[in-house]
Amino acid sequence: MNAQEQQNAGREPGGGALSDDTVPLRPGLGDRYATTPRGTYDGPAVRGGGPAVAVPPVPSPAGEPVPGPERSGGRASSLLKSSAVMAAGTIVSRLTGFLRTLVMAAAIGVGTLNDTYQVANVLPTMIYILVGGGALNAVFVPQLVRAMKEDDDGGEAYANRLITLVMVVLAGVTTLCVLAAPLLVHMMSPDIAADPRRMDVTVTFARYCLPTMFFMGAHVVLGQILNARGRFGAMMWTPVLNNIVIIATFGAFIWAFGGFTDSRVGPATITPEGVRLLGLGTLLGLAVQALAMLPYLRDARFRLRPRFDFRGHGLGRALGLAKWTLLFVLANQLGLIVITQLATEAGSLAARAGYTGAGITAYNYALLLWQMPQAIITVSVMTAVLPRMSRAAQDGDVTAIRDDISHGLRTSAVAIVPCAFAFLALGVPMATLLYGGSDAEGARGIGLVLMAFGPGLVPYSVQYVVLRGFYAYEDTRTPFFNTVIVAAVNAAASAACFALLPPRWAVAGMAASYGLAYAVGVGTAWRRLRGRLGGDLDGARVRRTYARLIAAATPAALAGGGVAWAVTRAVGSDALGSLVTLLAGGAVLIGVFVPLAHWMRVSELSAMTGMVRGRLGR
Repeated sequence: MNAQEQQNAGREPGGGALSDDTVPLRPGLGDRYATTPRGTYDGPAVRGGGPAVAVPPVPSPAGEPVPGPERSGGRASSLLKSSAVMAAGTIVSRLTGFLRTLVMAAAIGVGTLNDTYQVANVLPTMIYILVGGGALNAVFVPQLVRAMKEDDDGGEAYANRLITLVMVVLAGVTTLCVLAAPLLVHMMSPDIAADPRRMDVTVTFARYCLPTMFFMGAHVVLGQILNARGRFGAMMWTPVLNNIVIIATFGAFIWAFGGFTDSRVGPATITPEGVRLLGLGTLLGLAVQALAMLPYLRDARFRLRPRFDFRGHGLGRALGLAKWTLLFVLANQLGLIVITQLATEAGSLAARAGYTGAGITAYNYALLLWQMPQAIITVSVMTAVLPRMSRAAQDGDVTAIRDDISHGLRTSAVAIVPCAFAFLALGVPMATLLYGGSDAEGARGIGLVLMAFGPGLVPYSVQYVVLRGFYAYEDTRTPFFNTVIVAAVNAAASAACFALLPPRWAVAGMAASYGLAYAVGVGTAWRRLRGRLGGDLDGARVRRTYARLIAAATPAALAGGGVAWAVTRAVGSDALGSLVTLLAGGAVLIGVFVPLAHWMRVSELSAMTGMVRGRLGR
């Protein structure tokens, strides 16, 4: 997580952005492209930064009403307000999450010490998602909604049983994991385990970090109870408090021990007091995030009371429905363990050769930047589309599902494709602007990893959209098998990169492997969904759109990257030089891409630019 897609989360809150441009509605509702407010939440926001763990989203319960023109103005107003609150929370959380990584880098660099912290910090998220986070999100939320509708008490007893069960299970798992911290660290990184001092520091970090899984569970289940009651803001805003606490913690570390540029602190030189400060701050951040949910529950008039009468109230049935989701998550976690082991060892070998920014920290920080367009753009588009697709699946309307998949792919591609090529062309100045102040060489390493991630953003986004076709049919079995393929290809290709490439470049190769794995997964998922929908996914139109966008983005990236290279040689790669480079290269890239895409008649881009001009009053 912090490297995977932590729940999409775990890592950083899943998120999206507010948007109300055109989205397709079900046939028979009048205008096929009516304006619908969108806000998005793609999984529990339990932790900012680090790998992410992919968890399937929650399909709308069968029969749920779909927002559309026939709904009352009051409902539309409520949806718009909820979307705005969620979008604002997501954006602020993302921004504070990035600020957090900047302060971390300033305090402990982006080398081996940060790698040890990343390994310890990913453990609780990984175990939480594995134990039940994925099932909680994908299975129990629809059950909460049904209990609210069908139970005499509005589902309050069911919700209290659920949170009691989650807290009891997580308390037991947390205790066992804290005791087993050395074994867990050894599993995640044999390289760290082979160094007694690094092992000691990592285990200490882990024992502070592992209890955070208890608070993750509390935050998620309380947030889902609020979501089921139409209170969406808490889930999106409370992670900001966690980020603020972490920022303050690492800021205090800098105040007490100095910044990394002066201290050059490492696993062998960090003091026990320094480890304790960072560990307690990490634990406090998640505790504050979870406890901040309680006022929202009171405001929603939900009475939080422990209930241990689990039998005979539907929890067992819900657990039975979760098996494919649990297997889905397990496949992700096994892949994560492989990547963490390889990237950690590669970072250690590169550090011995004099190169920083070539380990798991570089992988996680680059991944966090790379996933942002997906979280804001693709998730936003599909959050509005998925409920309609679920309803269409119930109605047997294959045409509507096909049209929504096609629309989601083409609409998101307008932004995703140029973003992918922008990462490829401008990854280094992006990273040196953000992280160069603490470690110039390490920041360059992060930029190279970001460049390697870049092209993979296209299949990563396509996969997200295509899998929504299966979720519309409440099919989690097919996504599980697809995830196994992706995880296997990613692990195998990453292992090959580790074996064949010099340590300095191994993690960049692993980043490229990530995109390769999703490209293979897209091919498999596309064929299966096409068969599910009668052999037609509007493939010719989709391929034409992507081909034109890639054809426009390729020369744009070459021109933007060339300008960036020339400007960097002229002004340097310090913070100001990186800013100038990024502005110059970005302006050229956009200036070439947009006219070329218009010339190639990419209608989706024309629609988007027309909408933007309309909002600007031009």
